[in-house]
Amino acid sequence: MLTAADVAKHDSKESCWVIVAGFVYDVTEFLNNHPGGAASILRYAGRMKDATDEYNLFHAPTLILKELSKDKHLGPIDIQQVIGAQHSAHSVEHDVMPLSICQSLDDIRAAAEVKLSARARTYFASGAESMTSVRNNRLHWEAISFYPRILRNVSSLSMTCRVMGSPSSLPIFIAPAAAAKLGHPEGELCLARGAARMAIPQCVCTYSSFTNEEIVQCFENEPLRRGGALFFQLYVPKIKKEAEHLIKRAKSLNFQALVITVDSPVIGKREDDDRLRTSTEHRNEIESQPPGKYLPGEEAPTLRGVHCSTLEWSDIPWIRTLWGSKPIILKGIQSAEDAYEATKHDLDGIYLSNHGGRQLDFAPSSVQTLLEINAKYPQVLKMLDIYVDGGVSRGSDVVKALCLGAKAVGIGRGFMYALSAYGTDGVLRAIEFLSDEIQTTLRLLGVTDIAQLNPAYINTRRLANELGIGHVKAVI
Repeated sequence: MLTAADVAKHDSKESCWVIVAGFVYDVTEFLNNHPGGAASILRYAGRMKDATDEYNLFHAPTLILKELSKDKHLGPIDIQQVIGAQHSAHSVEHDVMPLSICQSLDDIRAAAEVKLSARARTYFASGAESMTSVRNNRLHWEAISFYPRILRNVSSLSMTCRVMGSPSSLPIFIAPAAAAKLGHPEGELCLARGAARMAIPQCVCTYSSFTNEEIVQCFENEPLRRGGALFFQLYVPKIKKEAEHLIKRAKSLNFQALVITVDSPVIGKREDDDRLRTSTEHRNEIESQPPGKYLPGEEAPTLRGVHCSTLEWSDIPWIRTLWGSKPIILKGIQSAEDAYEATKHDLDGIYLSNHGGRQLDFAPSSVQTLLEINAKYPQVLKMLDIYVDGGVSRGSDVVKALCLGAKAVGIGRGFMYALSAYGTDGVLRAIEFLSDEIQTTLRLLGVTDIAQLNPAYINTRRLANELGIGHVKAVI
């Protein structure tokens, strides 16, 4: 059995041992590949402080056993010597608005913000630098208005569609988002149950708190399942070849589509996240890098680089060979030019997204990119299925996107707040809100089938003028 003295010798990047659930692991080689950065691990390096609480906020209990090679499992430690981690849990106890009172995703978010820990609240809400991209994601939806038509029989509606090749009861899907356990102990499992029961797709993030196997099992074994589908979102790792394992694993688990994130060769500068992290390091007396250590451009390794920075269009055939014939979607398209370029490759769709405003500050919203595609390369709308996300909080936003040619809309933060406040019930109610709002909007527009939607039902002039893009108009 290892002792405190054994562990204390390994407290640096050169040799990093940590304690999780009373067991010691050597994570030295993993530090630079950790999506949350090395610092979040180093504050436990060589210390007699169990990192279990911190670990469980982000990961399934079995993940470290599966992903860390056996030679890095060093052995148990005398539990009497270990100090329990003093980090806040996934939530704090406050009075939360009863779910029955909530009437919208905004209500659910307000309830979640009361309940969430400071860490979770910061992580879910943070964006790049000045937060301009986050704000514009919402403002650009609000800048589009409707052209309703009257005296039409709207007694029956059809909202069903196919999303990334799979049937869906609504033109929405659960967008990929990491670390759902920050909000609720059952994290992504709440999303899987909601998707299965309400027959919509869930796109599972590479950095989910639970393993792919656990999420798939939860989805497939849901006793109240009425449909739905699971897609896998892929971050290509820093070492490109390591993506092969992730793709083959997702294929073997029968994920129905592969969604490749292409807007993250490095992680955006999220100042609220960074400020919280450095404050924690300061409290734990972890030394920060001294100012002026590197010349600009000489930082090593690649600044904020945890993903592959060499991924190119020419890699798509390699990915297609690994994945097979099921749909491949590129997530993170932010220009009409790249949307058009995608038509030249073996892809089934594109996903317009600025990563929830978390990557590039002043990045275009998905609405802006969709308007530009309509104006510059309208043929793309017929050649590829287009999906969007970012700033969506209402069913009316979904209808606006469909009018501009999108096939379906992803919602990320809305569902993260829903599971954080109310677990699976919150996810179910959030889907109900969106369904209600989509139905109401369609009927008030004089539309009975989402396939009837086109630019004639919306006024984009205000936004188009603001952005210097051609106004989109069609005849009903």
